[in-house]
This record gives sequence, C-alpha cells and structure tokens, in this order.
Amino acid sequence: MAFFIALVYICKMQLHFSFIIPVYNRPNEIEELLESFVKLETNTNYEIVIIEDGSNITSKVIVEKYNSQLNISYFYKENSGPGDSRNYGMQKAKGNYFIILDSDCILPNHYLKAVEDGLEKKYVDCFGGPDAAHQSFSNLQKAINFSMTAFITTGGIRGNAKSVDKFQPRSFNMGLSQKGFMATNGFGNIHPGEDPDLSIRLWELGYKTKLISEAFVYHKRRISWSKFYNQVRKFGLVRPILNIWHPRTKKVTYWFPTIFCLALIFSIILFLFSINLPLYMFCGYYLLAFIMALYKTKHPLIAFQALVAITIQFFGYGIAFLKSTVYLTILNRKPEQQFPELFFKTK
Repeated sequence: MAFFIALVYICKMQLHFSFIIPVYNRPNEIEELLESFVKLETNTNYEIVIIEDGSNITSKVIVEKYNSQLNISYFYKENSGPGDSRNYGMQKAKGNYFIILDSDCILPNHYLKAVEDGLEKKYVDCFGGPDAAHQSFSNLQKAINFSMTAFITTGGIRGNAKSVDKFQPRSFNMGLSQKGFMATNGFGNIHPGEDPDLSIRLWELGYKTKLISEAFVYHKRRISWSKFYNQVRKFGLVRPILNIWHPRTKKVTYWFPTIFCLALIFSIILFLFSINLPLYMFCGYYLLAFIMALYKTKHPLIAFQALVAITIQFFGYGIAFLKSTVYLTILNRKPEQQFPELFFKTK
C-alpha cells in the first residue's frame, strides 16, 4: 500500500500542464483570459497553447503582448472547428496533461491549485469543472448562466461528485491526459456534442472521469437570445445522434425537455376549456425558478430574464430533440446528411 501511495504521488509530481485554447475571431476574449492567467496563484509551471482556427480577426497581437509574462505557443490553421483545433493543439503541446478551455472563459485565481488538489485526491485521465457567472457579466449573461447551471432546469453540470465514472466533462473546462488523448484520438468532428462523445469513448476504454467542483471557470457565454436559442437547439439535435452512436448511454431524462414543452402547450389548451390545474402547476414551477434565480442573483430583472432563458432552453432543446429523434430513428436518416451543419470536415 505504501508503495502504491508513493507511486501515485510521484505520478502527480510529474504532471506537466498544457492549456489548450482554440479561438475564432475573438481577440478581446483571449485578452481577458490571458489576463486571468497572469493573476493565477500558483508556483506550477505550465504552458498555454492558443490555436487560431482560421480567424479573420486574429489574436496574434494580443498573444505577443503577453509573451513576456506567460509561456505561450501560438498556431494559426485553416478553419476546421473547435474539436479538430483542440486535437491540433494537443499534438503541438509539450505537456502530458491537457486542460481545455473555451476562449470566452476567465479563470479564478485558485483554478490551477484546485485542479492539482483534485487530481492528487483521486487521479483520473479526464476531469471537468463547472462554470459560474462573474460579477462583471451582463444581466443577460447572468440569466442564461442560471438557466444553464441550475438544478431546476435542463442545464447544470452532468453528473455529480458521487458518480465519478459517469460524469461527462464539457470542453469549455475539461482536463484530458496525454494517455487518454492518444488512446481515443481526441475529439470527433461533430459540434456540439464532441465532448460527451469523447467522455463516452474514454469510458468504453476503461478510463475514469470526474468532476472537480472547485475548479470552476467564469464562462461568459457570448450570446444574445437568438444565439442562445441556436445553441440549445443544436444540443437537442445532437443528443439523439449520441444515443445512436452509444446506445448504452440512453436515458429517459433526455426526453424531459420535450415532455415539458408538449405538456405546457397541452396545459394552455386545457386552460382555454376551463381546466386550470395543469397550467397552475407550471406557474408554480416558474415561481419556484424565479425565487431561486432571485436568491442567487439578488436582482429581480435577472430573475425575470432567467424565466425567459429557461423557456428558450426547454423549447430549443426539447423540440430539436424530438425532431432529430424522428428523422434518425423513425425515418432512418443519416446524421451527416440530415444535419450537415453539425459536422466539420477535417483533412
């Protein structure tokens, strides 16, 4: 036992972190993210690998500004999507443990220490962390963050600390060992959905995943209402594809947003015929959501906007999930042919 503990400790000491950050036309986001790296409270050496994914507005000048303060490698490539760009970055990286971030994230000061502590307690080849709303975010961003992370909605982190081997990390804040990357060949060409697909393939090869709840990031989610709708709609389209690729991961809970939408529509119809109870139950749900959002954000307007975000989330995801299920499982359409916008072509 003592030998095993010592071996784990040595392995931990030999971890060399490479942050992998693809970016597309977002130099301002990169500047905010790099500034948060400067403020990290850590003595650990790490590198930052930025992959410019065919941007017209590049981040090169911003990166050069921070070259004297941070160990940064910068690569420009043709546009091929975030998954392929992450793979490209991991191939170029010098570390043996990759931390993958979206460009619209900001790191809290303790981030890297939280990652190290989490891997020291229980090493896994893939981890994920949650996201939070920074105080500087707009009201809309805070409202959408609530919708995407609250337990009462379809959002939030997938899995929990107790189900270590079934947590599905998301690529806006995800760790992956070099060993895991080489075994899986990294991300596929679907987007979104490339991150749960990778997690599932890791499980099938015997690798473990887990949540490190303290390793959160401030996720800006660069979105308007229309962009938010399009984002959750794509999530809904993708899930049936993943169910086909990995049938053992199917869950009835994936149907909940669709059931919610149909039930709400039906309850409104019943209300027109003076059958009020179903619609009152939905009003109770929205009231509970408003109270929770108000408690979290301390802002009535944000709490109200959170109700709008929840409705968009349910209907965007739920209707798209139903549509995708019908096309793929009933009409037997091929995912790449039916939904070509979800797949990047890689060379």
